[in-house]
Amino acid sequence: MPSALADLFAQLPAPGTLALLIAAIALAGAVRGFSGFGAAMIFMPAAASVIEPPAAAASFLLLDTLVTLPLLAGAVRRCDWSTVLPACLGASLVVPLGAWILARADTLYLRWSLSAIVLIALALLVFGYRYTRAPGRLASFGVGAFAGLLAGVSQVSAPPVVVFWAAGPKPPSVIRANLITFFALAGIAAFAAFLVNGFYSRSVLALFLVLAPVYGLAIFLGARSFGTASPQAYRPVAYGIILFSAISSLPLL
Repeated sequence: MPSALADLFAQLPAPGTLALLIAAIALAGAVRGFSGFGAAMIFMPAAASVIEPPAAAASFLLLDTLVTLPLLAGAVRRCDWSTVLPACLGASLVVPLGAWILARADTLYLRWSLSAIVLIALALLVFGYRYTRAPGRLASFGVGAFAGLLAGVSQVSAPPVVVFWAAGPKPPSVIRANLITFFALAGIAAFAAFLVNGFYSRSVLALFLVLAPVYGLAIFLGARSFGTASPQAYRPVAYGIILFSAISSLPLL
Protein backbone atom coordinates (compact mmCIF):
# COMPACT_ATOMS: atom_id res chain seq x y z
CA MET A 1 0.00 0.00 0.00
CA PRO A 2 2.71 2.61 0.83
CA SER A 3 4.37 1.80 -2.48
CA ALA A 4 1.07 2.18 -4.34
CA LEU A 5 0.46 5.57 -2.71
CA ALA A 6 3.99 6.69 -3.51
CA ASP A 7 3.46 5.75 -7.14
CA LEU A 8 0.16 7.61 -7.15
CA PHE A 9 1.56 10.80 -5.61
CA ALA A 10 4.42 10.68 -8.09
CA GLN A 11 1.77 11.72 -10.64
CA LEU A 12 1.34 15.11 -8.93
CA PRO A 13 2.54 18.25 -10.73
CA ALA A 14 5.72 20.10 -9.76
CA PRO A 15 5.77 21.74 -6.29
CA GLY A 16 5.27 25.27 -7.62
CA THR A 17 2.31 24.22 -9.72
CA LEU A 18 0.83 22.24 -6.84
CA ALA A 19 1.17 25.25 -4.50
CA LEU A 20 -0.76 27.40 -7.00
CA LEU A 21 -3.50 24.78 -7.24
CA ILE A 22 -3.77 24.54 -3.44
CA ALA A 23 -4.07 28.32 -3.10
CA ALA A 24 -6.70 28.45 -5.85
CA ILE A 25 -8.81 25.65 -4.35
CA ALA A 26 -8.65 27.25 -0.89
CA LEU A 27 -10.03 30.54 -2.21
CA ALA A 28 -12.54 28.67 -4.37
CA GLY A 29 -13.80 26.67 -1.39
CA ALA A 30 -14.34 29.76 0.77
CA VAL A 31 -16.36 31.37 -2.02
CA ARG A 32 -18.35 28.16 -2.65
CA GLY A 33 -19.23 27.81 1.03
CA PHE A 34 -20.44 31.41 1.26
CA SER A 35 -22.29 31.86 -2.01
CA GLY A 36 -23.18 28.32 -3.10
CA PHE A 37 -21.34 28.80 -6.40
CA GLY A 38 -18.22 30.36 -7.88
CA ALA A 39 -15.59 27.74 -7.04
CA ALA A 40 -15.08 26.69 -10.65
CA MET A 41 -14.89 30.34 -11.71
CA ILE A 42 -11.89 30.81 -9.44
CA PHE A 43 -10.19 27.43 -9.69
CA MET A 44 -10.56 26.64 -13.38
CA PRO A 45 -8.78 29.69 -14.89
CA ALA A 46 -5.82 29.15 -12.56
CA ALA A 47 -5.72 25.38 -12.99
CA ALA A 48 -6.17 25.43 -16.78
CA SER A 49 -3.17 27.76 -17.05
CA VAL A 50 -0.79 25.21 -15.47
CA ILE A 51 -2.28 21.77 -16.25
CA GLU A 52 -4.30 20.39 -19.16
CA PRO A 53 -7.90 21.73 -19.19
CA PRO A 54 -9.49 18.24 -19.23
CA ALA A 55 -7.46 17.23 -16.16
CA ALA A 56 -8.33 20.49 -14.42
CA ALA A 57 -12.03 20.05 -15.15
CA ALA A 58 -12.06 16.40 -14.08
CA SER A 59 -10.20 17.16 -10.85
CA PHE A 60 -12.54 19.97 -9.96
CA LEU A 61 -15.70 17.99 -10.73
CA LEU A 62 -14.55 15.14 -8.48
CA LEU A 63 -13.73 17.60 -5.70
CA ASP A 64 -16.93 19.60 -5.98
CA THR A 65 -19.21 16.58 -6.21
CA LEU A 66 -17.84 14.72 -3.20
CA VAL A 67 -16.58 17.42 -0.85
CA THR A 68 -19.72 19.58 -1.02
CA LEU A 69 -22.11 16.79 0.00
CA PRO A 70 -22.54 18.23 3.55
CA LEU A 71 -23.91 21.46 2.01
CA LEU A 72 -26.54 19.48 0.13
CA ALA A 73 -28.36 18.27 3.25
CA GLY A 74 -29.61 21.75 4.12
CA ALA A 75 -30.01 22.94 0.54
CA VAL A 76 -32.54 20.29 -0.51
CA ARG A 77 -34.90 21.51 2.22
CA ARG A 78 -34.70 25.18 1.15
CA CYS A 79 -34.43 25.09 -2.65
CA ASP A 80 -37.28 25.79 -5.07
CA TRP A 81 -37.74 22.37 -6.67
CA SER A 82 -40.18 23.71 -9.28
CA THR A 83 -37.31 25.49 -11.05
CA VAL A 84 -34.34 23.36 -9.90
CA LEU A 85 -35.62 20.07 -11.34
CA PRO A 86 -36.22 21.35 -14.91
CA ALA A 87 -32.82 23.07 -14.83
CA CYS A 88 -31.14 19.85 -13.71
CA LEU A 89 -32.89 17.90 -16.47
CA GLY A 90 -31.71 20.39 -19.10
CA ALA A 91 -28.15 20.31 -17.80
CA SER A 92 -28.03 16.51 -17.64
CA LEU A 93 -29.15 16.16 -21.26
CA VAL A 94 -26.67 18.68 -22.68
CA VAL A 95 -23.53 18.19 -20.56
CA PRO A 96 -22.30 15.25 -22.69
CA LEU A 97 -22.18 17.61 -25.68
CA GLY A 98 -20.03 20.03 -23.68
CA ALA A 99 -17.65 17.25 -22.66
CA TRP A 100 -17.38 16.15 -26.30
CA ILE A 101 -16.47 19.74 -27.28
CA LEU A 102 -13.87 19.94 -24.47
CA ALA A 103 -12.18 16.79 -25.75
CA ARG A 104 -11.85 18.16 -29.27
CA ALA A 105 -12.02 21.97 -29.38
CA ASP A 106 -9.22 24.53 -29.39
CA THR A 107 -8.45 25.67 -25.83
CA LEU A 108 -7.84 29.31 -26.77
CA TYR A 109 -11.21 29.56 -28.51
CA LEU A 110 -12.93 28.04 -25.48
CA ARG A 111 -11.32 30.56 -23.11
CA TRP A 112 -12.39 33.55 -25.23
CA SER A 113 -15.92 32.19 -25.51
CA LEU A 114 -16.17 31.57 -21.77
CA SER A 115 -15.00 35.09 -20.91
CA ALA A 116 -17.55 36.62 -23.27
CA ILE A 117 -20.40 34.54 -21.84
CA VAL A 118 -19.51 35.44 -18.25
CA LEU A 119 -19.27 39.18 -19.05
CA ILE A 120 -22.66 39.15 -20.78
CA ALA A 121 -24.18 37.39 -17.78
CA LEU A 122 -22.73 39.99 -15.41
CA ALA A 123 -23.94 42.88 -17.59
CA LEU A 124 -27.50 41.54 -17.45
CA LEU A 125 -27.41 41.62 -13.65
CA VAL A 126 -25.63 44.95 -13.22
CA PHE A 127 -27.90 46.78 -15.67
CA GLY A 128 -31.01 45.67 -13.89
CA TYR A 129 -32.35 42.49 -15.50
CA ARG A 130 -35.07 41.32 -13.07
CA TYR A 131 -38.31 39.37 -13.08
CA THR A 132 -41.01 39.11 -10.41
CA ARG A 133 -43.03 36.03 -11.38
CA ALA A 134 -42.01 32.45 -10.66
CA PRO A 135 -39.90 31.12 -13.57
CA GLY A 136 -41.60 28.69 -15.93
CA ARG A 137 -40.42 25.14 -16.44
CA LEU A 138 -39.40 25.72 -20.05
CA ALA A 139 -37.28 28.74 -19.11
CA SER A 140 -35.68 26.76 -16.26
CA PHE A 141 -34.97 23.87 -18.62
CA GLY A 142 -33.33 26.18 -21.20
CA VAL A 143 -31.12 27.92 -18.64
CA GLY A 144 -30.12 24.56 -17.20
CA ALA A 145 -29.24 23.25 -20.66
CA PHE A 146 -26.99 26.24 -21.30
CA ALA A 147 -25.34 25.74 -17.91
CA GLY A 148 -24.87 22.04 -18.72
CA LEU A 149 -23.11 22.93 -21.96
CA LEU A 150 -20.71 25.19 -20.04
CA ALA A 151 -20.24 22.51 -17.39
CA GLY A 152 -19.14 20.01 -19.99
CA VAL A 153 -16.82 22.48 -21.69
CA SER A 154 -15.21 24.11 -18.67
CA GLN A 155 -16.96 23.22 -15.38
CA VAL A 156 -17.88 26.94 -15.19
CA SER A 157 -21.63 26.42 -15.35
CA ALA A 158 -22.69 29.03 -12.81
CA PRO A 159 -23.24 32.24 -14.88
CA PRO A 160 -26.55 31.24 -16.55
CA VAL A 161 -28.18 29.86 -13.40
CA VAL A 162 -26.82 32.64 -11.16
CA VAL A 163 -28.22 35.31 -13.50
CA PHE A 164 -31.51 33.42 -13.77
CA TRP A 165 -32.13 32.94 -10.05
CA ALA A 166 -30.45 36.13 -8.74
CA ALA A 167 -32.67 38.20 -11.05
CA GLY A 168 -35.79 36.71 -9.49
CA PRO A 169 -37.69 37.53 -6.31
CA LYS A 170 -36.37 34.73 -4.09
CA PRO A 171 -34.23 35.59 -1.02
CA PRO A 172 -30.48 34.80 -0.95
CA SER A 173 -30.99 31.67 1.17
CA VAL A 174 -33.21 30.11 -1.54
CA ILE A 175 -30.92 31.23 -4.38
CA ARG A 176 -27.94 29.67 -2.60
CA ALA A 177 -29.90 26.45 -1.95
CA ASN A 178 -31.00 26.31 -5.62
CA LEU A 179 -27.38 26.59 -6.76
CA ILE A 180 -26.03 23.98 -4.35
CA THR A 181 -28.74 21.48 -5.30
CA PHE A 182 -28.38 22.16 -9.02
CA PHE A 183 -24.61 21.64 -9.02
CA ALA A 184 -24.91 18.43 -7.01
CA LEU A 185 -27.50 16.83 -9.30
CA ALA A 186 -26.07 18.12 -12.58
CA GLY A 187 -22.62 16.96 -11.46
CA ILE A 188 -23.73 13.32 -11.73
CA ALA A 189 -24.30 13.66 -15.49
CA ALA A 190 -21.05 15.60 -15.88
CA PHE A 191 -19.12 12.89 -14.07
CA ALA A 192 -20.50 10.22 -16.41
CA ALA A 193 -19.69 12.33 -19.48
CA PHE A 194 -16.12 12.93 -18.32
CA LEU A 195 -15.69 9.23 -17.62
CA VAL A 196 -16.83 8.32 -21.14
CA ASN A 197 -14.36 10.82 -22.61
CA GLY A 198 -11.46 9.37 -20.60
CA PHE A 199 -10.70 12.46 -18.49
CA TYR A 200 -10.04 10.55 -15.25
CA SER A 201 -6.51 9.33 -14.65
CA ARG A 202 -4.09 8.54 -11.83
CA SER A 203 -2.87 12.13 -11.84
CA VAL A 204 -6.45 13.38 -11.39
CA LEU A 205 -6.94 10.99 -8.45
CA ALA A 206 -3.67 12.09 -6.84
CA LEU A 207 -4.66 15.74 -7.18
CA PHE A 208 -8.04 15.00 -5.64
CA LEU A 209 -6.46 13.36 -2.58
CA VAL A 210 -4.23 16.39 -1.96
CA LEU A 211 -6.80 19.12 -2.63
CA ALA A 212 -9.88 17.56 -0.98
CA PRO A 213 -8.94 18.40 2.66
CA VAL A 214 -8.09 21.99 1.72
CA TYR A 215 -11.33 22.41 -0.22
CA GLY A 216 -13.42 20.89 2.55
CA LEU A 217 -12.00 23.16 5.26
CA ALA A 218 -12.40 26.26 3.08
CA ILE A 219 -16.04 25.39 2.31
CA PHE A 220 -16.75 24.97 6.02
CA LEU A 221 -15.30 28.40 6.82
CA GLY A 222 -17.17 30.02 3.92
CA ALA A 223 -20.49 28.47 4.99
CA ARG A 224 -20.02 29.81 8.51
CA SER A 225 -19.43 33.27 7.07
CA PHE A 226 -22.73 33.09 5.13
CA GLY A 227 -24.59 32.38 8.37
CA THR A 228 -23.32 35.61 9.96
CA ALA A 229 -23.40 37.89 6.89
CA SER A 230 -26.14 40.38 6.00
CA PRO A 231 -28.54 39.14 3.28
CA GLN A 232 -27.92 42.40 1.41
CA ALA A 233 -24.27 41.39 0.95
CA TYR A 234 -25.09 38.29 -1.09
CA ARG A 235 -25.78 39.78 -4.52
CA PRO A 236 -22.78 42.19 -4.55
CA VAL A 237 -20.50 39.30 -3.59
CA ALA A 238 -22.04 37.16 -6.34
CA TYR A 239 -21.47 39.90 -8.91
CA GLY A 240 -17.86 40.30 -7.79
CA ILE A 241 -17.23 36.57 -8.21
CA ILE A 242 -18.59 36.64 -11.76
CA LEU A 243 -16.47 39.69 -12.65
CA PHE A 244 -13.34 38.03 -11.26
CA SER A 245 -14.06 34.94 -13.31
CA ALA A 246 -14.51 36.91 -16.52
CA ILE A 247 -11.28 38.87 -16.09
CA SER A 248 -9.17 35.92 -14.95
CA SER A 249 -10.40 33.75 -17.85
CA LEU A 250 -9.22 36.20 -20.52
CA PRO A 251 -6.51 34.58 -22.67
CA LEU A 252 -4.62 37.89 -22.56
CA LEU A 253 -3.93 37.18 -18.87
